[in-house]
Amino acid sequence: MNTTRPGEAGDSPLGKVVAGRDAYSPELLFPIARQSKRDELGLTAAALPFMGEDLWNAYELSWLDLRGKPVVALARFRVAASTPNLIESKSLKLYLNTFNQTRMESAAAVRERIAHDLSAAAGGAVAVEVMPLGGHPGRSFAVPAGFCLDGLELDIDTYQLCPAYLQADGAVVSETLYSHLLKSNCLVTGQPDWGMVVVRYTGAAIDRAGLLRYIVSFRQHNEFHEQCVERIFCDILARCKPQALAVWARYTRRGGLDINPFRATPGDAGRWDEERDSEVRQ
Repeated sequence: MNTTRPGEAGDSPLGKVVAGRDAYSPELLFPIARQSKRDELGLTAAALPFMGEDLWNAYELSWLDLRGKPVVALARFRVAASTPNLIESKSLKLYLNTFNQTRMESAAAVRERIAHDLSAAAGGAVAVEVMPLGGHPGRSFAVPAGFCLDGLELDIDTYQLCPAYLQADGAVVSETLYSHLLKSNCLVTGQPDWGMVVVRYTGAAIDRAGLLRYIVSFRQHNEFHEQCVERIFCDILARCKPQALAVWARYTRRGGLDINPFRATPGDAGRWDEERDSEVRQ
């Protein structure tokens, strides 16, 4: 598969004035190598402790049919965590906007074109769904069937990343813990990213107060969505040592896109797919 050479985050369109384009322009996609941040976590591509994907929802996709009449659609992209590159979100938005005045034969043709271009940028196959609004695609969102940490009565004064809050002890349990209080900041612009984070695990019981303090400690931390979820996964795995672990985040949309990274211990991702999709799809 042909791939697009990844660049540095600081060279991306983030934080820059970029003129929109009317003509289809796949070269606008800006891949960023995942490995640079994984190096900070001591991870190698050959021995990742997780499997998973980044689930993107696009709410502002449009093109022209062959007679020039606009078509409006939703789209969903699934990028495997094993791909070497993530795709910078502003570049993806700019790329999708170049379809606005582009005549396309069908929704299937749009799907094939986007799948080809995103796969080239990510360095691996990207699954794409395109759902014209005329077909009344379903849109739903539900919170997980688990315990919400946000009601815990706590004093918190740490807003810089602090994995030391993570502790686990006692009998083995299987549970889902989640919080709507995740806030991190864009690695390049420093603008806030807001999300719900879900932790599902089997292992010694994780201290709930410590987990919430840890989540809140991302509040002034600068990383992309995908990198934050991988850091949360690796920190919990290292400090709490669960037998099985899944972490995912559902970030609120910005610029018509949301990104929902999912990581799980190898062999455990599949058994949580159905439940996860019902919780994070929209």
